Amino acid sequence: MGYKSDIEIAQSTIMQPITEVAEKIGLSNDDIELYGKYKSKINLDVLTKNSAHQGKLILVTAMSPTPAGEGKTTTTVGLADGLNKIGKKVIVALREPSLGPVFGVKGGAAGGGYAQVVPMEDINLHFTGDFHAIGAANNLLAAMLDNHIHQGNALNIDLENITWHRCVDMNDRQLRFIEDGLGGEKNGTPRKDSFDITVASEIMAVLCLSNDIEDLKKNLSNIIVAYSKDGKPVTAHDLNAVGSMAVLLKDAIKPNLVQTLEHTPTLVHGGPFANIAHGCNSIIATKMALALSDYVVTEAGFGADLGAEKFLDIKCRKAGLKPNAVVVVATVRALKHHGGVDKENLIKENLEALEAGLPNLLRHVDNMISVYKLNTVVAINKFPTDTDAEINLIKEKCAGLGANVILSDVWARGGDGGVDLANEIVNLCEKPNNFTFAYEDNLTIMEKLEAIAKKIYRADGVELVGNALEQIKSLEKLGFGKLPICMAKTQYSFSDDPKKLGAPTGFKISIRNLKVSSGAGFIVALTGEIMTMPGLPKVPAAEKIDIDKDGKITGLF
Repeated sequence: MGYKSDIEIAQSTIMQPITEVAEKIGLSNDDIELYGKYKSKINLDVLTKNSAHQGKLILVTAMSPTPAGEGKTTTTVGLADGLNKIGKKVIVALREPSLGPVFGVKGGAAGGGYAQVVPMEDINLHFTGDFHAIGAANNLLAAMLDNHIHQGNALNIDLENITWHRCVDMNDRQLRFIEDGLGGEKNGTPRKDSFDITVASEIMAVLCLSNDIEDLKKNLSNIIVAYSKDGKPVTAHDLNAVGSMAVLLKDAIKPNLVQTLEHTPTLVHGGPFANIAHGCNSIIATKMALALSDYVVTEAGFGADLGAEKFLDIKCRKAGLKPNAVVVVATVRALKHHGGVDKENLIKENLEALEAGLPNLLRHVDNMISVYKLNTVVAINKFPTDTDAEINLIKEKCAGLGANVILSDVWARGGDGGVDLANEIVNLCEKPNNFTFAYEDNLTIMEKLEAIAKKIYRADGVELVGNALEQIKSLEKLGFGKLPICMAKTQYSFSDDPKKLGAPTGFKISIRNLKVSSGAGFIVALTGEIMTMPGLPKVPAAEKIDIDKDGKITGLF
């Protein structure tokens, strides 16, 4: 008998009405806005009414991702279900999936096996429309910018120094570099333009890093869209676009409530990528979850060098959050991949390759413990092909850093497979920690770049390419030098070269472009070949997705 696919498991689950899920965390029908029977928005005043309560915050991160998959979201969901199994009041706080990866190479993003969030199809396909609202607000600002230029350009905008891009929530490399405004004077002003994927839009980051509507409007007003011919920033406020953008985002700013397969309440809200943005769900959703439960399990995108670094150095800094424990997810298969084994041979026991790949995991764990001073556990996402010898080797190496290794069997067993990890997390949350950032606000931009490169990536430093040095000088002259850094870097390596697996040394991080996201409140540093608009693979996942006459979706994951 074969295994059920993730979507088959999700479709065979009997969900609870979302009103019943809401009741578990003390929400009445007046506190939520229904989007059908199994999804709802939560009104923002819920946070105000419950702000006195503060639960424990658990961050789930991972080793550097591989084609074999590590199961970070699966572990996040299973851990929450495990905490629920041992009688803890818990909420999961996740990001919303982007349509780009859903139809591209990655597939759905709501967990897997028997540790999923449902309704899985809805979450992966449009959901409550948040991403469409973000895209609309982004493109409204772009339209108002170009209309201002067309109507006489009173702000003296330099057409060669426009920084605002249009966006679409799809992988479409054709839109990376375009020319628009063609067709004569009535059809706009000809210029070079560009599209980002919606999750890379600064509007996404602004939504996720705002505390309420007023804070959202303040952050939107600070967005820089271009520079004038005399070098002055031109903002969304200057274009009188803020009110209209905020109106488009009035519902998107409210967190979405859904459930796991085991009916654990789950907030799914916001979805910036971690390789080209800051990779965390919204501050509002995280704070609301902390106000409504005793334990909150959240995740940050990709490996700990990206998602966890940004969660800790950007989100926690801005929101005043302090994690109580960290889970670093790994698999035996992924560790062997980092040790040089190709995907087809990962199921065979290979202690030599495992030992060669382990430094990748150990570096991530050591960063959490020694740099951020956080209580950390390693969760091994269990596969049937893992051997006792392989597991014991991982335990031995991690023990040297002071981190326990717990087997997580949540893919196959749901919450029951996460009980051991849940008990370890409860213990870690009771221990004191001395959480600290990787760098302080008062450092220069270059010092912050060096701190991330040396402390987190273990690089020899950074190398400024092209105009990067001039960009740093300009940003500091404009008063942005105290902002945190959001590194745009490949997820596959500690370096900026995706082919350097394991724990590389003797490299520098090449910074080729820096720009300020003044609305979000950070500086984006683009490294290597990272792009803000992905492309589709040779055989996109979209080719396998279908729907039958009864409305049943197949091939989603």
